[in-house]
Amino acid sequence: MKKPYVHGIHHITAFSGDINQNLEFYTNVLGLRLVKKSVNQDAPDVYHLFFADAHGNPGTDLTFFPFPNVSKMRDGYGLVSETGFAIPASSYSFWLSRLEEYRVDDLSEHTRFDQRVITFSDPHGLKLSFTAIKEEKDVAIWDRSSVPAEHQLRGFHTVRLKLQTAEPTLALLTEIMGFRVLDSDGLWTRLESGDGGSGTFVEVAEFPDEPQGRWGLGGVHHVAWRVKDVETELALRKRIAEVGLQPSPKIDRFWFESVYFQEPNGTVFELATDGPGFDRDEDMDKLGETLILPPWLEGNRKEIEKALPKITVKLP
Repeated sequence: MKKPYVHGIHHITAFSGDINQNLEFYTNVLGLRLVKKSVNQDAPDVYHLFFADAHGNPGTDLTFFPFPNVSKMRDGYGLVSETGFAIPASSYSFWLSRLEEYRVDDLSEHTRFDQRVITFSDPHGLKLSFTAIKEEKDVAIWDRSSVPAEHQLRGFHTVRLKLQTAEPTLALLTEIMGFRVLDSDGLWTRLESGDGGSGTFVEVAEFPDEPQGRWGLGGVHHVAWRVKDVETELALRKRIAEVGLQPSPKIDRFWFESVYFQEPNGTVFELATDGPGFDRDEDMDKLGETLILPPWLEGNRKEIEKALPKITVKLP
């Protein structure tokens, strides 16, 4: 059997505020495709929106629970502190100009691990970064995007975790989940998984004097890591349970299978299978156009639709 290792970032799920501001920013400003319009399966009066490349491929998918009245997140350890996308190296100036044009918050430029990086915040405070990469990545270009094909986002690059104590999390990542330490840059240590490269990275740093973070507006709920199939997922779940981290049972999310647990500093991790995929219940050319409910919620469609806020944004 294959070793039960993860092989990159699958998706990242965050909290947003007003749903229309969220839709406007991620589709019309960042040029992502809304590939699934569904509900939070644990709280179906709340939307769950999935933004990704044209096909909703694993490794490209940033998802949101829009809570218009949720309190602001509290920064600190035990949270994802930044969600990082990749952009082509030739697109750096395009994106810097575009983000300036749309007057995004907290816009700044950096060099990290010898790469050029733009950091900024979305309209609800979520910390984002764009890293310019030279290598090609296998993402599906969307021909209806507001962003020209040559400049479209190339999926995730990395995710940053604030830790109180790095050692137990590093042990989990390297000894159980199959990550490898690559390099350090100031406070931050970069690790890679699977075949390595952009989209497989996690970066961790210790912040022992900060309080524990708290979920809320502009914060990340969890980061999901890719596993190839259920067999790999369950083998890895077993190893995680053996070290006392109390993973959830396998949960059917219809488009993928999930297992959840908290890493030692408190960040919520998910293991998510690469399939079946978002075209399981919609044609690929119609993704995101209608409200999709998993089969076990379909009987409550009328009540669910009545409770959801109205979407007014015109999508590409």
